[in-house]
Parts: sequence; C-alpha cells; structure tokens
Amino acid sequence: MIRVEHVSIDYGGAPVVRDVSLVVPSGGWLTLIGPNGAGKTSLLKAVAGLVGHEGRIALGGVATGDLAPREVARRVAVVPQEPEVPPGMTVAEYVLLGRTPHLTYLAREGARDRRVAGEVIERLQLGALASRELGRLSGGERRRAVIGRALAQQAPILLLDEPTTSLDVGRQQEVLDLIDDLRRQDGLTVLAAMHDLTLAGQYAEELMLLVNGEMIACGRADEVLTRASIERHYGARVRVLPVLAAGRAVVPVREQRAAASEEED
Repeated sequence: MIRVEHVSIDYGGAPVVRDVSLVVPSGGWLTLIGPNGAGKTSLLKAVAGLVGHEGRIALGGVATGDLAPREVARRVAVVPQEPEVPPGMTVAEYVLLGRTPHLTYLAREGARDRRVAGEVIERLQLGALASRELGRLSGGERRRAVIGRALAQQAPILLLDEPTTSLDVGRQQEVLDLIDDLRRQDGLTVLAAMHDLTLAGQYAEELMLLVNGEMIACGRADEVLTRASIERHYGARVRVLPVLAAGRAVVPVREQRAAASEEED
C-alpha cells in the first residue's frame, strides 16, 4: 500500500532524510522511531505529499506525483503532531471536516457523511464533547478530536505523527487499540512516527530506526529495540523487557550516583 524508494529530503540544502526506502503492505503497521531530528516527521510529510523529495513514493501502486491533491487526500489521512485548530469550531464540526475529500466542488455534507462522523465520535468517546468548541478542550481531548477527523476521512492509509501526545496512559491505549482494531478489521494501513518506544514496540508490526535521516535498522520490535542500539543512538540507560510475542518494553534506568557515593564512603 505504501512504497518509498530511495527518498531524500532537504530543507534549504540541509539534508534531513537520506536515501530511505520502506514498504508497508495493505493492513500493515510500520512505526518510525529515532531521536529528535532523525527525519521521522519529514518522511511522513513526504508520503502525504506535503514536502518535496527526491526518489519515488507510491500509494496503492500509483506514484504520488501522478495523483491530484484531492486524490491523495482520499488515500491518506494525517494526524499531525501540531494540528491547526480553527477558532470557534465545535468537535462535531471539526470531525465532519474529515469528509471534505469525498465532496464535490461546492457540495455540502450529506446524511452518510454525518453518519460516518457520528460513528467516529462515538468510538472515540467524544459524544459529551461534540458541541464544545475546540478551544475549550484539554490537550488530550483536542488530540482525540484530531484523530477523529482523520478517521472520518475513511482513507485506506493513516499517517500518525506522535498520536499519543498529551494523552494519559489510558487514552493512549484506547486510541492505539482503536487504530489497531481498524487495521485488523478494515485493512487500514498505518505509518506512524513515535517517541514512546514501549508503545511503538507493542503496537507496530515493524519498526524503522532513523538516525540523522538515515535508516539504521528495520524489523520486528525484538530485532530493533535492543539495549545496545538504544544506548548507542539515544544515549540512554535502559532495560528492554519482552512483552507478549515479539513486543518490547523500554524502561529508562536511573543512574545510581547516590548509592555509589555511599558505598565509597
């Protein structure tokens, strides 16, 4: 469903993604991980057709360069890291915006569009907030509304840039469980970028580690999330614990300076 071949991206002559290739099959879930500045968000933007790039990107076998912007929007829904929130718009109105790529010029939303938006609002437990303005929501509530708009788009590909930002642990699981259910039931294809290695290591089928715009590793969580790799590329002290089959949980380990000092005394 998503094919990226030798893609490079630069901003003002400064390279941010270098010769990256990846494939996400229909119904698959691949998550990009890596330290800050690795190029994760830039690569997502390139797949969405939002930034220029070298190399080839194809969605469903069709190069993005051969698709009109409306057709790209029908194939790809995006949950950005920092979404623009229109002032004065309610949650229900905002989620309904996800139906825009399916409307003809000057057309208004119909009964089916409102039904799809309503179903998404219910599944994300946004019903009590449907009539509330976006500006009056908490950060976590606003995040769920943004995800709702993307799901209402009913595109076969979902791009997620830090989808659990500002969500408490229960809402994080709820959102990722919902996305995973849609992937399994409806064949949704997911490409995400995440900082939380534990969540990434449990929900994604495959992980790709990017460092300074280059691919360092790609594979299952148990292949990519190793203590040695995390210590080397993140500069972090961690323990990596097995979860379920190939899942992994990454636990930061505090440096025992006080204990070491006491032993010396």
